[in-house]
Amino acid sequence: MEILHIYISPGHSFAGRYGMAAADHPMVEVPRIECVAGSGIRGDRYFEHKPDYKGQITFFAFETHEWLTEHLGEQGREPSVYRRNVITRGVDLNALIDEVFEVQGVRFFGTEEAKPCLWMNQAFGEGAENALRGRGGLRARILSDGVLQSSAVPQMVM
Repeated sequence: MEILHIYISPGHSFAGRYGMAAADHPMVEVPRIECVAGSGIRGDRYFEHKPDYKGQITFFAFETHEWLTEHLGEQGREPSVYRRNVITRGVDLNALIDEVFEVQGVRFFGTEEAKPCLWMNQAFGEGAENALRGRGGLRARILSDGVLQSSAVPQMVM
């Protein structure tokens, strides 16, 4: 699995806002994140959200972003619009549901699909919610402490 982008956000723009306007909490691209077992990503809106939370970290496939961009004819959208933490390439994220997996030495448990919600139509474009059903990404629990790093960041050689 290659990590292309990593995002965190200080607050919730959509969660808990049904029937209201979206809040304006940006997704901030960072070169690396600290994963804390059982707690989430340090600095992210879901850090220490609640015990054993199933969405301590979220993954989204860049291949899906490319497909959706072409499918809906929406150009210029960044992968941050999905509000997922880690944008990947080269892995079937749905295959990781109910599985323990490891990325860059950090262990995770894939809990469920990160199901698209009605906000996807506002964030990406009309039709995104329906088009992303079954392709919304992966929610996971963090099983071990560690750091994930984007492939855009030079790897340290020892």
